[in-house]
Amino acid sequence: MSNNPVNFLRIHESDNAAVALSDLSIGTEINIEANYVVRLSEQIPAKHKFAMRDLSDGDVVIMYGVMIGRAVGHIRSGARITRANLRNAAEPRVVGKKSSYIWTPPDVQKWENTTFNGYHRDNGSVGTANMWLVIPLVFCENRNLMLMKDALLRPLGWDHGTPYEQFVARMIEAHKQGKNIQDVDSVGTPTRIPNERLLPNVDGLRFLSHAMGCGGTDDDTKALLGLLAGYITHPNVAGATVLSLGCQKAQINMLLAEVDKRDPEFSKPLFLFEQQKSKSEKQMMSDAIRSTFGGMIEANNIVRAPAPLSKLVVGMECGGSDGFSGISANPVMGGVSDRLAALKAAIILGEFPELSGIEQSLLERCKTPDLGERFVQLMDAYEAAAKTSGVDFGENPSHGNIADGLITGAMKSAGAARKGGSSPISGVLDYPEIVRNSGLNLLCTPGSDVESTTAMGGAHANLMIFSTGLGTPTGNAVSPVLKISTNSKIATNLPDMIDFDAGPIIRGEATIDELADQLLDLAIETASGNYRTMAQRLGQDDFIPWKRGVSL
Repeated sequence: MSNNPVNFLRIHESDNAAVALSDLSIGTEINIEANYVVRLSEQIPAKHKFAMRDLSDGDVVIMYGVMIGRAVGHIRSGARITRANLRNAAEPRVVGKKSSYIWTPPDVQKWENTTFNGYHRDNGSVGTANMWLVIPLVFCENRNLMLMKDALLRPLGWDHGTPYEQFVARMIEAHKQGKNIQDVDSVGTPTRIPNERLLPNVDGLRFLSHAMGCGGTDDDTKALLGLLAGYITHPNVAGATVLSLGCQKAQINMLLAEVDKRDPEFSKPLFLFEQQKSKSEKQMMSDAIRSTFGGMIEANNIVRAPAPLSKLVVGMECGGSDGFSGISANPVMGGVSDRLAALKAAIILGEFPELSGIEQSLLERCKTPDLGERFVQLMDAYEAAAKTSGVDFGENPSHGNIADGLITGAMKSAGAARKGGSSPISGVLDYPEIVRNSGLNLLCTPGSDVESTTAMGGAHANLMIFSTGLGTPTGNAVSPVLKISTNSKIATNLPDMIDFDAGPIIRGEATIDELADQLLDLAIETASGNYRTMAQRLGQDDFIPWKRGVSL
């Protein structure tokens, strides 16, 4: 048997492992190159990897041009690479090592004069949305937060009930009429497009409930306040209302100090309410609701205006990764990253556990030795904390990752890092710092989807792009999130979740550069408010602060 050339991929010329693009049968002959044929010794499921030559015990296994593990025992040429015959391993890290790294920026002439329509803030930043936030300083105020949510959303036209509420209402009506509820049409694709919105220039009212603010460590409290300050000063935020109990660790004055660190000339409306200093809870709630409504009336006077693409800060995330993530969606996102870097915009690449194992390739891209040193320090501190709790970065792949062909931490990292493209690294940030440099910024976040996107929001990402191979409904409270599928099956099965399909790359119907151009155009339309992402339509306004420690 001979294979169809599009049924496998050797990602880098130095790789000794390849990936199956479709299910490959035992005995299939793989024409790697002229006079180099590999005969499969077993069936290789789509997305899984196979050895392109005989590997002995301890031999380095290479994909994406980097080490992704070492062979355990003998792996025959054409055999499937599994958890049983591959152990996690990575190239040693050396800060300041000389390398041949040279970045050639992509041609961005097409976008040099392109603008997006955004909301201009007094400090010079530009938002892709115009949100109002209601924030509790402590979990004790979550009930009051929900009361404000119930009081404001529907009367102001932002909530008309979910499609599931509408589905139940139709079943109730059918039951009253003596009809069979099984005959009622099921839930269709949700749109959640507001009707008769009172304040059309305010894109949303967000309620950032959380489970922190008291009872934790001082470091947890400081990180929470820094994160909340990042959201308050975010370019997509017009103003905020803060609810405090009064006796908790996270005090109002501490929050204001964190706001000042991020924006010393902060000028947005910020309304502060402390329950234990109020005459009554009802009075505090009435005042908070009145102030919030008045603040949003002011925010409605802000309108979109043209801004250069250099004002974009784009977070790159992945979740529910599969064996195609590193060869379709992630490199397309990397193409967008490089185009944005060439246009002087800022890019955020987080998920430090998913950069573990390929640190050396990133170190060689750091603009200065100091950036490399800080990257290593943050990685070492995070990994040490994880090991103290019995967790290892090499065990980062989830059950779903492993089932879909991502079997070591380094293999997963090599594919995940492609979201950041190949441009020089201009910033290395700890959580919950904000982005201040254009170009590619590394941000210490966990690999957990919502914690990581929450952290990128706090770092002032005014747009996010998110790849998924298995389907992940994550969104963000303040930033639009574009969802990119690694394969067309997910895009077809989850049309209400996926914004952009990178599957044509797997079928050989499109190139990475072609789709990167298209994805950047869609990102610009999203930044201008002309395209509502599926996460926005679903009402995915996720917000989970990272409780610093072992979360991977």
